Amino acid sequence: MENKILTPEGARKIREELEQLKGPARTALAGRLRAAIQQGDLSENADYTSAKEEQGFLEGRILDLENLLKTAEIVDPDSTPRDVVSLGCRVHVVDEENETDVFLIVGSKEGDSRARKISHESPIGKALMGHKAGETVSVPTPSGPRSFRIEKIE
Repeated sequence: MENKILTPEGARKIREELEQLKGPARTALAGRLRAAIQQGDLSENADYTSAKEEQGFLEGRILDLENLLKTAEIVDPDSTPRDVVSLGCRVHVVDEENETDVFLIVGSKEGDSRARKISHESPIGKALMGHKAGETVSVPTPSGPRSFRIEKIE
């Protein structure tokens, strides 16, 4: 079974997406379907076919999100220790080139490298988990290992 861990922020964003999909997105799609049906002959109606396919994807996404919210463990960052890297922590690191970076450690469903949110299951996340400020960790990468020194944990 897949490890489904979310931060409270991640769960909130999923609830918001679910609300959008079940409300405005479903309503707009129903309107497209009605309009396509009114065009007549459905066997060669590209608008109808497209809307039906989109409906399948929408309903599948709704089911996935509902299932995720039912089965996920929501980790409260306030209840996790702040002396070691754990879920919900913001970690300040320095690499070998003396470049600093800040990562938010999140569950696998929330990872977003552009937003500097890394999964606890990613290579960097795995390497950082459980370590303290001042420690140096090695992260395996395709181009060889990289080292990060943990400066601060928030």
